[in-house]
Amino acid sequence: MTIKKLMIGFISLVSIFILAACTGDNKETSRDESTDTEAEFSTNDKDMETESNPHGDMDHSSSGKVPEGLANAEDPTYPVGSKAVIQANHMGGMDGAIATIHGAYDTTVYIVTYTPTSGEEKVEDHKWVIHEEIENAKEQPNEQGEEVVLEADHMEGMEGATATIDSAKSTTVYMISYTDTETGEKVENHKWVTENELTPFE
Repeated sequence: MTIKKLMIGFISLVSIFILAACTGDNKETSRDESTDTEAEFSTNDKDMETESNPHGDMDHSSSGKVPEGLANAEDPTYPVGSKAVIQANHMGGMDGAIATIHGAYDTTVYIVTYTPTSGEEKVEDHKWVIHEEIENAKEQPNEQGEEVVLEADHMEGMEGATATIDSAKSTTVYMISYTDTETGEKVENHKWVTENELTPFE
């Protein structure tokens, strides 16, 4: 009888150890699966940021130097020194920021698609390149569908790249400075925003 009790006790102890070991394995697996899932979401978020912000590598600030032959606007809606509200989202932290106008110019602006010379993926519908930033620019504006070589250096791999004109329009463009609403960083002499991307500052 005593032997039977001992055997039952021994079997019970062994069972408890086995169950404890299994439970530990399950916890470990759950933790690993959770880590894998978090890593996957993190990667997806980064991919989404890249896709939603194709201008992520854009050089927001510039020296303020403008292309040769660019004509000052005679009577701009937003004169040099005035302020305006930006209504454009070329990049994060731009939309809704208060801009100070540093230059106003009459020209033709283009939306272009190009493949960077740096080997990066094709950039589609880039805003904006102006007529004076086209290599060997003709007197007349380029038309939709034409291929041109860019002299602009707003983004890495842009200068010297072959681009297709997606659209063209004559308007006043502005060089502006503003404070990024997301980072708080000052953006100096940003090129370019068009007149319809600004509203009066009150």
